[in-house]
Amino acid sequence: MEKKQLESRILAANKQQPADLVIRNGRIVNVFTKELTTGDIAIKDGVIVGIGEYEGVEEIDAKGRYVSPGLIDAHVHIESSMVTPHQFSQIVLPHGVTTVITDPHEIANVLGVKGIDFMLEDSEQVMLDVFVMLPSCVPATSFENSGAALSAKDLEHFISHKRVLGIAEVMDFPAVLRADSAMLDKLLLSSQRDGHAAGLKENDLNVYRTAGISTDHECVTKEEVIERLRRGMYVMLREGSVAKNLNALLEAVTEANAHRCMFCTDDKHLDDLIEEGSVDHNLRTAIRHGLNPITAISMASLHAAQCYGLHTKGAVAPGYEADLILLDDLEEFKIYEVYKKGELVASGGAYTGPISERGQLGSVRNSVNIADYTKEKFQINMGKNVKANIIGINPNNLITEHLVGEVETYNGCFVPNLERDQLKIAVVERHKATGNVGLGIVNGLGLKTGAIATTVAHDSHNIIAVGTNDEDMLLAVKALEEMEGGLVVVKDGKRLADLPLEVAGLMSKENFEVVNQQVNAVNKSLIQLGAPTHFNAFLTLSFLALPVIPQLKITDCGLFDMGEFKHISVPVSD
Repeated sequence: MEKKQLESRILAANKQQPADLVIRNGRIVNVFTKELTTGDIAIKDGVIVGIGEYEGVEEIDAKGRYVSPGLIDAHVHIESSMVTPHQFSQIVLPHGVTTVITDPHEIANVLGVKGIDFMLEDSEQVMLDVFVMLPSCVPATSFENSGAALSAKDLEHFISHKRVLGIAEVMDFPAVLRADSAMLDKLLLSSQRDGHAAGLKENDLNVYRTAGISTDHECVTKEEVIERLRRGMYVMLREGSVAKNLNALLEAVTEANAHRCMFCTDDKHLDDLIEEGSVDHNLRTAIRHGLNPITAISMASLHAAQCYGLHTKGAVAPGYEADLILLDDLEEFKIYEVYKKGELVASGGAYTGPISERGQLGSVRNSVNIADYTKEKFQINMGKNVKANIIGINPNNLITEHLVGEVETYNGCFVPNLERDQLKIAVVERHKATGNVGLGIVNGLGLKTGAIATTVAHDSHNIIAVGTNDEDMLLAVKALEEMEGGLVVVKDGKRLADLPLEVAGLMSKENFEVVNQQVNAVNKSLIQLGAPTHFNAFLTLSFLALPVIPQLKITDCGLFDMGEFKHISVPVSD
C-alpha cells in the first residue's frame, strides 16, 4: 500500500473526506462478538474504514438486510468443477464465496509446473480471490503413474508468489512417518502446511502435528473431528459432490470448539455448484442442524482467514476488505447481493461483475497420450480361481470396501455379472503411452448395459473405465483419446453423450453455461445404462483410482489395498 492511499483511508475513517461507498441501514453480522450490530459501513479503496455515521460519494440503503462477510472455501480443487478458474469465479461469487484456497494438484499431476502456472495465470484478473497451496504429492504415491513429478526444487520458485500461501494436503503419510528426505524438503518450504489425515490414528496424528501439519479435511466421523481438534488442528467440514460428510461431522461442533472449524467443498461438480452452491450450502446445512447462524457464518469466513493468515478477510470491521454479502434472511442465508472490495459482483443469483481475460490454453491441451489399445487388454485372467478381490462402493463416500466374492468366468477370464452387480473396471495410463493397464472388478455401480469412461481419475488422472462388455469399454477409451479427455457414455457401440475436457483432460475450454448443458446430457444418458440415481456414477468412478483413501482402489498398476499399502491380485488363491 502506498503512503498516499493509507492517508486517504485514514482521512475517510476520520470523516475528513467522504468514503467511496456507504452502506446504510444494515444489520451487521459481527463474527468477533457473535452478535448483530448496526451502523453505516464506510468503504474506501475497497476496504472498510469505519462503522458508525458516515457520508459517501455513493450510498446504498440495505433496507434492514443482514450484512455478512464474504465466504471462504478453505480447500477446493477448482479442476473438479470442470471449468477453468476464469469461469469458476463467475459461478461461486453469486453464492457469496469471495475467496478460495485451492490446491491445483489435479492439473499438476497431469502437467506439473505448467499446470500450476496456468491456474495462477487464469485466476490473475478474476474478481474472486484465488489463493494457492502448492501440491505436496505429485504423484500422490509411488504406486501409480502420473504425468509429472514435483520436487521441492520444482515448487520453490512459487513460494514467493503473492497468492501462494503454503504447502497443500500431504497425502503421502508414510513419507512423513519415515521422515523421508524429499518430503521434509517440501514441508520446509513453508510453515503453512495442509493435511490429508484419512484413516490416521492417534499416534499418526502426533507425527502429523510434529511435522507442522495443521489442517485436515478428511474426517468422516464425529470422533475423528474431536481427535484432531484436541491436537490443535483446524478441521474442515467437507461437503462435496461425492464426499458428503457434513451432517455426521456437525455432531462434533460446539460453541467451545467451533473457532477451530471451517467449511470446504474439496471436490464439487459444476452442476452441483450451480444448483446447490459452494460453502454457502455447508453453512445452510449447519444452521438447519441447529448451529447458531453467526457461528456458522464465522466458520465460513473468519476461521478460515485466521487459519491461513489472511488478516484483512473474514469480517465486517474497519481495516477488513469490503467483501460483503447482503442477506434477505439470516436463518436461510438467502443472498440478495454480493460485493467484492466494495464492488457489486452478484445480484439475484447471477454474476454482474467485469469479465476478465482468460489464460492461454495452448500449453495445457493435447494431454491424452495412450499406447495402441485393443479390447484384449481388458481380459482379467482368473486361472482356476472363482474368488476375487472386489472394490465395493459406498455411495456418496470416498471410502470403499474390500470385498471378496465368487465371480463368473469363461475360458479362465472374468465375465461381468449384472445380477451380482460385478462389473469390469480398468485404468489406462494416458500420459506417456507406457501401455500400463490396471484391471479389477467393482461392485455397486449398478450399470446394466454399456460403459463409461473419463480422464478425471483422482489423483493421477489416467483414463478410468467401467463397463458391462469389452467392446463398449474400448470405444469409450478411444473416444477420450479423440476428445483430448473428458467424460463419455457408450451403449451398443454408440456414444450416447460426451463432455470434452480439453484443458489437461480435466477442464473445458467452454463457458460454464455450455459445460452445464453437457453435464446434464451426460447425467441423463447414464439413466439409459441403468445407473442408480441416488449417486453420480462418474463422480464415484473418478475417485476409485485414489490409492490414498481406504480401502481398495485401482491404479494403472493394478488393484491397491490401502490397509496393506501395496498392490494385490484380482484372483484370490485358496
